[in-house]
Amino acid sequence: MVGALAAVLVTAMWTDLRSSRIPNWLTFSTMGFALVGHASLGGLRGAIFSLAGLGIGLGLFLILYVSGSIGAGDVKLMAAVGAIMGPYGAFLSGLLAMLVGGLYALGAMCYQWGFVATGRKLADATVGVFLTGGKAWTQELALPFRLRYGLAVAGGTLLFQLGLHPFRV
Repeated sequence: MVGALAAVLVTAMWTDLRSSRIPNWLTFSTMGFALVGHASLGGLRGAIFSLAGLGIGLGLFLILYVSGSIGAGDVKLMAAVGAIMGPYGAFLSGLLAMLVGGLYALGAMCYQWGFVATGRKLADATVGVFLTGGKAWTQELALPFRLRYGLAVAGGTLLFQLGLHPFRV
């Protein structure tokens, strides 16, 4: 399944970079493939493993989607990754993807505005969160381009697969 996961992530990154979209045919077929694959290998336990991973991946990124931080394709991609990797892999890959995504966003801000202006904007936005209930945060930090969060999902998943994280059990 690692080869299938790599193919899905490469395809998702390519389509996200090209069109700012991650297609439903990719995410839904991956979810189905993972569910059938795990069920055929592990029976009911395999199916539950896959469904639990799908649910955790979906749940983690649904929070970001509702807040307006990412698109629906990113949520479905994380759910598909979770269906392949199971609950533990989905949870840690999702957390690592959020970390990668945060660093990606910070890098994009520094590229767009420079280090000093980015620091000032982050400080002003943080103060604004407490004064305006969060509206200043989104207004102050709005980039003139969309971040491709499929890259962050792939990066977080890769970090998990390579064991390059402090969450080993």
